[in-house]
Amino acid sequence: MRWNLKNRYCRVALFLILLVFVGSLLTQGPQWPCQITQDMFATQWLQTMKTFNSTIHPNGLRELEEVNSTPLISNENVISVLEVLNISSSEVMNAARTLKFEPYKYILNEPNACLLKAPFLVLLIAVEPKRSDARDAIRKTWGNEGMAGDLGFIRLFLLGVNNDTQRKKIEDESRQHHDIIQQDYMDTYNNLTLKTLMGMYWITKYCPEATYVMKTDRDMFVNTEYLINKILKPKGQLTQKYFTGLLMEDFSPIRNKESKWYMSPEEYPGRRYPTFCSGTGYVFSGDMAQRIYVASMSIPRIHLEDVYVGICLAKLKIEPEPPPNELLFNHWRVSYSSCKYSNLVTSHGFHPNELIQYWQHLQSNKHNPC
Repeated sequence: MRWNLKNRYCRVALFLILLVFVGSLLTQGPQWPCQITQDMFATQWLQTMKTFNSTIHPNGLRELEEVNSTPLISNENVISVLEVLNISSSEVMNAARTLKFEPYKYILNEPNACLLKAPFLVLLIAVEPKRSDARDAIRKTWGNEGMAGDLGFIRLFLLGVNNDTQRKKIEDESRQHHDIIQQDYMDTYNNLTLKTLMGMYWITKYCPEATYVMKTDRDMFVNTEYLINKILKPKGQLTQKYFTGLLMEDFSPIRNKESKWYMSPEEYPGRRYPTFCSGTGYVFSGDMAQRIYVASMSIPRIHLEDVYVGICLAKLKIEPEPPPNELLFNHWRVSYSSCKYSNLVTSHGFHPNELIQYWQHLQSNKHNPC
């Protein structure tokens, strides 16, 4: 039998083989996907695709034979196979929903949050379980779901676990607001990368039609109205491969072991990080969640989540775009005035009470802020 990609049965057979490959990845234990090694990934992929090396994509899949000699397997090979087969990566994800695809067990989830309408913007907000005060303040201010009008807006808080004493309170909070995603891993600073990937996968699985996503933190002031109306709406609904925020360019790993941002040469041997966006707040088109998550399958996890996402972007050969104005995204605290805050997206370092106070002042002066 000659493999003909125009033949529907050939494409279906290849699609099933891809699912077998996905399933084989899932048997590697709870470390998947972030800690799967390049050799494991490359070996499994090669075993799956070896038969079709010269018949399906002569100029592309043949490169897979050389993958063990490269630092990391190229995610472009995975994407190219799906494109050649005329099977979208979202179809793979949909079919894989019947498998155990999450690396950690969900304690709380909102799988139907995007069921009725694909949102224009999803906020993924990293917050510690005990900080209910921060969550309440965000719900009353920049995370209020009325910010986007009829466009569709979803707010989700990303949590791990600290101790069982908070569980009942968080469950009650979840039942009331339906905006908490929690998985069974320790909620620590060093697990922020895991928390961010949890959010990326949630978008991939439960909300793939989201137009834009923003990842930010609980101590941030976010002018969601400005973000939506001045930056995202003018870009339209069909934006792809878009990623922006406060660009961090030409940064070197900190080798001082006393630093919060210490990076060992074993974890990251390079002299420079690729360009990344500050984890205090970055924005991306909905398709990027899946791209980043797939890229993470072949990149060892490091604890600096914004750097890690930048590494995923570099692997995908997608450069973060500078924002329209370099003062829009700030990872420091900007001195408050309604004039300044009506023309920025993020400011850092807010206590919940301050957040409510400044937000109310900004709203009362929004028609004449300066």
